Parts: sequence; structure tokens; C-alpha cells
Amino acid sequence: MQTGHSGGVGVGHRYSAKKTVVSVNFLCVAPAAKQVVVVGDFNGWDPSSGAMKKGPDGSWHASLPIHSGHHRYRFLVDGDPQLDPRARGVVKMEDESKASLLSVS
Repeated sequence: MQTGHSGGVGVGHRYSAKKTVVSVNFLCVAPAAKQVVVVGDFNGWDPSSGAMKKGPDGSWHASLPIHSGHHRYRFLVDGDPQLDPRARGVVKMEDESKASLLSVS
């Protein structure tokens, strides 16, 4: 008797949500800012990889590919860390500072 498996996942491979990448849109309202970036555990807290673009209304936008899961992040508005008021929650970091919480599925 032969056992088979149909579908996109091969035998011996299991689906993992952590391998799913989703495009996530970020919005930061900071009309007086000269630069806004989004940093988080999804980009190694690297300011050079989360640049946002300023829209005509003064809000800043970025769309980043992020793996499924729970992530911590902040906006850097002219270098100053700020929480996202639209975030699903706030978490305390290891250094006692706060970060916004993002859930991607």
C-alpha cells in the first residue's frame, strides 16, 4: 500500500506560521518631523532598515515585510523613541523601557 500526500506541503514538512511573511503598513502622525523610522525586533532595531515616507498630510508611512508572530517596535521621530498610539498593546522591554506590540498572522 502506498501512502501519499497531496497539496503544497511535502511529506515530512509541516506548515509553520513563523515562515509566513506579511506586508504590514505603519502610520505615524508627526507633521513637524524631519525623519521618522520604525524599528523593532523584526528588523534588528536597525534605523537604516525602517525608513518611512512623509505624505502630503504630514503623516509618515512604511510598508514592511514581517514574519508572523508577536513583535515589539517603536517609532524614532527625529531620533526620539515614541510608542504607536494605534498599537494593540504596550510591553515592557528588558531595560524597563516600553515598546508597542504588533501581532502578525
